[in-house]
Amino acid sequence: MSKRDLKKYVSELNKEQLEEQIIDLYEKFQPVKVYYNFVFNPKEESLLQDSKLKISNEYFPIKKLGRRSKPKMRRSVAQKLIKHFVVLGVDPFVIADVMLYNIEIAQAYSSENLIKQELFYKSMFNSFEQAVEFIISNGIYAEFKMRIVSIFQETVDQKWINQYEFERIISRLEF
Repeated sequence: MSKRDLKKYVSELNKEQLEEQIIDLYEKFQPVKVYYNFVFNPKEESLLQDSKLKISNEYFPIKKLGRRSKPKMRRSVAQKLIKHFVVLGVDPFVIADVMLYNIEIAQAYSSENLIKQELFYKSMFNSFEQAVEFIISNGIYAEFKMRIVSIFQETVDQKWINQYEFERIISRLEF
């Protein structure tokens, strides 16, 4: 069904039928329920803290039964959270905060642990590039400039193998 067909169908429904359709969608489909729960009770600060906890747990796992779990360092966890925030329509400041936090926590981990996987550095660069593009496209660069520069400086300080790629992004930004 095309969007135009859907609009025509919806316009032919009376108010009660439309309400019934929305309630059915809410009850049957979890994403619809999540969306409406967010719309009517955003709690962005709670979402932000939960997402940061999940991301940090990828690098610094919480001890379970006295044992420390091995870090998984999965970029996909942060990417799923960010995508979910975009779909919900979360404030761009919150999304940008999570994007940068993901890189910062990875840098905190790499400052204490030698990482030999080249893929780690490549994925962190991809995250950095996406974050900078998102921040610029949403017109909030001034608010995040210091964190962006700090992330770049940390790649230099830690002598990341791809620090020059980070520098290429930084050099294109206006200071």
